[in-house]
Amino acid sequence: MALIVQKFGGSSVADPAGMKRVAHKIAEAHRGGNQVVVVVSAMGDTTDELIDLTQEITKNPPKREMDILLTAGERISMSLLAMAVNEEGVPAKAFTGQQAGLITDTEYGNASIINVDPARIIETLDAGFVAIIAGFQGVNKRNDVTTLGRGGSDTTAVAFAAALDADMCEIYTDVDGVFSADPRIVHAASQMKTITYEETLELAAHGVKVLHLRAVEYARKFNVPLHVRSSFSTKEGTKIVEGTDMNGEYEGPAVVGVAHDLNQGKISVVGVPNTPGVAAKIFSCVAKADGNIDMIVQNTPLTRTGISNISFTVPRQDVSIVVKALEANKEELGFEKIAVENEIGILSVVGAGMRTYTGVSAKLFNTLGGLGINVDMISTSEIRISVVLDPKDITRAAIAVHSAFGLDSEEEAIVYGGTGR
Repeated sequence: MALIVQKFGGSSVADPAGMKRVAHKIAEAHRGGNQVVVVVSAMGDTTDELIDLTQEITKNPPKREMDILLTAGERISMSLLAMAVNEEGVPAKAFTGQQAGLITDTEYGNASIINVDPARIIETLDAGFVAIIAGFQGVNKRNDVTTLGRGGSDTTAVAFAAALDADMCEIYTDVDGVFSADPRIVHAASQMKTITYEETLELAAHGVKVLHLRAVEYARKFNVPLHVRSSFSTKEGTKIVEGTDMNGEYEGPAVVGVAHDLNQGKISVVGVPNTPGVAAKIFSCVAKADGNIDMIVQNTPLTRTGISNISFTVPRQDVSIVVKALEANKEELGFEKIAVENEIGILSVVGAGMRTYTGVSAKLFNTLGGLGINVDMISTSEIRISVVLDPKDITRAAIAVHSAFGLDSEEEAIVYGGTGR
C-alpha cells in the first residue's frame, strides 16, 4: 500500500464533467490499494471572479477579509469533489486547510507555512476514506483564515506530502508534464520525462507556470518525490529528480528549457551618488516596500564622474509601490530621478549542464542578434541566463532560442485546459 498525495488545479475541476473525471482518477487510485490524499484548487476562474467582485465594492480591500473571501473557492471545489468521489463508490471526506491542520504565519494574502499537523487526515485515511483538502489556505495563531498566494495549492499538496511522508506527490494539471517551453507560444515544446529540482526552481522562478516556486522549494527541502501529470490524459508525465547519478555527476544537456516572463517591470534610479553604502540604502528601501527584485544592473556614465545609474526588475504589481517608497526617500538617497518601464519581457534559458558545457551564451546572443533583437539587461546564475527584451519580441525570441538549442519536438504540445495549470 502506498500513500499518494494528488493535487488538481482549477482547470481540471472547472465544471461538473471535470469533477467527475477527476473523481474517477481518485477512485481508481484508491481501488488500487493506495491511501489517497487530494488537494484541490478553486474551480476554473473562480478566484479571479471573486477578485473582480471586490473591485466593484472597493479598490483597497482589507487583506484579512480578502483571505476569508478567496478561500471560499476552494471550499466549494473540495465539497463538490468529495461528493463526486462518493458517487464513485469510494468514501471521501472534505477538509478546509484549517480542519486539515495547516498552520501559517500572519501574513494575509501571502502566508508562509509554519507547521502541518496531519492527525485528522491520518485518522481519516486509517478509516478507509479519501481525504480531500482545500488548497491555498490555512489558519494562523489568531485563528484567522489565511491564503498562501496564487499557486499556493501546489505548496499545500507538497506540505502534506512531507508531513505524511507520502510515497509520491502527483501534481495534476492541464498539460502532460513539464515542457521545455510554454506550449501555448512554443508549439514545438517537448515534454521532459525527468528534470532536476534546481532546474525546475529556475524555470518556475522565471515564468514557467506548471509548478509553483514555493512548492518546488518545499519539495526539495523535504525530499518530496514530485510527479507532474495531466488530469486530461493517461500519459506518464514528468518526474522531478535530484539530477545526479551515483557518482554525483550530471549527465543532462546544457539547456533543458526556455522560460519567459511578461509580468515584470523595470525601475531605473538615475543619478545615484557613486559612493559606498548608497546601493544598500536603495535596496533596503525596496525591501521595506516588499519589492521582489529579480535582476540588477549598475552602470557609470562615461561623461559624469561620481554618478551611477542603478536599474532593477520587480513584478509589475510592485512597481508603483516601490517607486513611491523610493520617491519618499529621495533626499536621503540622493538620486536625480526615477525612470520606469511597466512592460518588459524576460527570456531565460535554464540547464544544469551549463556548469560544464561551453558556448551557451554565444548561442543565445547569436540567435537573438540574428533576429535583430536588442538585449537591455543580462542576469546569470550557475544554471541560468536571463535577458530583458522588448515584450513584443518575446514570442519569436522564445521560438528561435528553443529551436537553436535543439529542444524542438516533432509533435505539437497540447494544452488541454488552456491555462498551463
